[in-house]
Amino acid sequence: MRLYDTATRAVREFTPLVDGKVSMYVCGATVQSAPHVGHIRSGVAFDVLARWFRASGYDVTLVRNVTDIDDKILAKEAVENRPWWAVAAHYEREFQKAYEILGCTPPTVEPRATGHITQMIELMQTLIERGHAYAADGDVYFDVRSFADYGKLSGQKIDDLLPAGDSEGESRKKDSRDFALWKSVKPGEPSWPTPWGNGRPGWHIECSAMAQSYLGEAFDIHGGGLDLVFPHHENEVAQSKAAGQDFANFWLHNAWVTTAGEKMSKSLGNSLVVTEVAKRVRPIELRWYLASAHYRSNLEFSDGSLQESAVAFQRIENFVERAAAIVGEIDLSSAAINSDFAAAMNEDLNIPAALAVLHEVVGEGNTLLAKKADAAAIKGCLTSVRQMLDVLGVDPLSSTWADDSKNAKQLESALDYFVQQSIAVRNAAKENKNFETADAIRDSLRNAGIALEDTSDGVRWNLEK
Repeated sequence: MRLYDTATRAVREFTPLVDGKVSMYVCGATVQSAPHVGHIRSGVAFDVLARWFRASGYDVTLVRNVTDIDDKILAKEAVENRPWWAVAAHYEREFQKAYEILGCTPPTVEPRATGHITQMIELMQTLIERGHAYAADGDVYFDVRSFADYGKLSGQKIDDLLPAGDSEGESRKKDSRDFALWKSVKPGEPSWPTPWGNGRPGWHIECSAMAQSYLGEAFDIHGGGLDLVFPHHENEVAQSKAAGQDFANFWLHNAWVTTAGEKMSKSLGNSLVVTEVAKRVRPIELRWYLASAHYRSNLEFSDGSLQESAVAFQRIENFVERAAAIVGEIDLSSAAINSDFAAAMNEDLNIPAALAVLHEVVGEGNTLLAKKADAAAIKGCLTSVRQMLDVLGVDPLSSTWADDSKNAKQLESALDYFVQQSIAVRNAAKENKNFETADAIRDSLRNAGIALEDTSDGVRWNLEK
């Protein structure tokens, strides 16, 4: 397997630190608002990566944190007129719901920042002892000039950076670019005791402490959204390596979901909440849409492209269901995964290339179905297709999507009933040589996205491509 490492700006061979095991830390949610599809793309992207590692025979440990204390959460306390911890708990549940809606496998552990204050204090003490941090009037700051590689991850130079805008104590800093590890207590804010006074953690120290707690001083992969490279991940790697840790061997970052070319965010007012988008297409179709682009490519979101993607998935799903009706239950572990698919996934998760392989096998399967081939040949195609879909987390016959598939079949059955009524009227019109009426019915169905096909076995219908 080869993966693109942000730190080296190159695709390089992945070799786990411990044979047969993969350790991953992914920056999760800052729980201060309902998750939109831009937030959740990271969850889907790294879920696919973890699934591929497991399919490749690795034992995966995935840590995905929850930031439950933050300036934005405290600001929401006043807006929503409820305690900060209630705000955080509410939106943490919203994120959990979004992950579940999109079929993301639960992480091995999902730690909260507020549960790791002790580990943060120990890390800050180490940094102070090693000359990389200093206390000032209850605050604790990281001295960026004490760490020679500061800026290396994001490719920036210290002198070109703006002041760190994460605290009000600029006059207490040695350098305006020094960032806060700990913030002294302010009236009305939550606080915890430390050797330097009561206060609360800065954002960056949280992830360093939690990663070390669960994965140790060296682990395989640190992941997150592209917007986290600076300052968050730059500061993480600085404080962890300054404390003597090797930290992450690879840095992986997924690109943004954009609307009108801009990153989807609350501040732009163009966010689309997952629970609402999942009402316009089925959750499995939304996951397919988010997973189908390369994780390092921006995904331009629109209702039109979402609907087109949903129709494309329905064609694959149609093959799976038709083939399964002939083949029955199958053991997905009974055969090796398609080698061309594996080669694409091993090349930095090249999902567009992997999907080309998937579509090719589906095409072969549809040909076998059309020729009414024997069940053994159809089983081979179905097994291969379902293995690939399982890696992407969109196998419609898996237990994850059982309810979704049931609802879809109910809707399809209802739609089929009404379309068949229209076909019957059209057939009667054709028998009576009333071709104008027959054509009008066909055109009306086409305008609704339903295509009719006259065959020797009668009229068939399908959703238009």
